[in-house]
Amino acid sequence: MPRQAGEYSVAASKGRRTFRVSPWLTVLTAVACALFVSLGRWQLDRAEQKRVLFEGFASGAGSVQALPLSFEPVARYQRVSVSGRYDGARQFLLDNMSHDGQPGFQVLTPLVLDDGRVVIVNRGFVAFGTASRNERPPIEVGGGQRRVAGRADSLPRPAVELEAAASAGWPRVVSFPRSADLAAALGATVHPQVLLLDAGEPEGFLRAWTAPGLPPDRHIGYAVQWFGFAAAVAVIWLVLGFRREEVQ
Repeated sequence: MPRQAGEYSVAASKGRRTFRVSPWLTVLTAVACALFVSLGRWQLDRAEQKRVLFEGFASGAGSVQALPLSFEPVARYQRVSVSGRYDGARQFLLDNMSHDGQPGFQVLTPLVLDDGRVVIVNRGFVAFGTASRNERPPIEVGGGQRRVAGRADSLPRPAVELEAAASAGWPRVVSFPRSADLAAALGATVHPQVLLLDAGEPEGFLRAWTAPGLPPDRHIGYAVQWFGFAAAVAVIWLVLGFRREEVQ
């Protein structure tokens, strides 16, 4: 049967597809995919780290153990108890803190043990609450013998380390100090961890303690996004690689 003119024109317009891509596009695609996959795997690693951290915070809500006499660090978020006297005359105000968008300080109070060693107790958050940021909030505390309980934690660290001088006098405003800095200011041996004072303990401030940072699910969501970007780049490479050749 003779070929109709209309049928031939359709075939010619469709043509035949072949796959051809330039080397530079292939290299660029490979680099982009490798980068996105690497970022996705990094987020999965972060998710695992946060899972361990959040589980540790949850498990730390259990029984209280006495702080070791050796002054060795305990597991992070382990609830511990220790006896001593608050040094209300030499307290620290941890700067650059906030709660629900309200700027303020966290109050770090030295608890002096019978042998003179010191455990830094974080008594919680206080908002600025005044027109002047330089006005110190009232943070008085009794100096009688007591036994306090809370979670062992590390001093907070900034995302970017910057040199920041502490204020003069007491209470002393500090910005992300290390234990060695507090020990030098107090002239005493200071435990390498701080004690996040339990909510039920007296003479504290706002203590809405939570594990820091994003929850694991958020990191998994970010990982899925990065893997999706890698897949999208690969699909674009395939689409651009298919070329139409006209039928002769």
